[in-house]
Amino acid sequence: MTNRVAIALLGLILAALAADLTLNGSDATLFLARKFLDLTDYIAFWR
Repeated sequence: MTNRVAIALLGLILAALAADLTLNGSDATLFLARKFLDLTDYIAFWR
């Protein structure tokens, strides 16, 4: 991955987070964070 691609991905992620914050009040970000924590708990159980 080149620096240009990494910076473009960072910009895309930040734009998506900013759009979620302004349009949804961060509901989608919180949903994804909770699902990620559930996934890590599930994976830790099977370890």
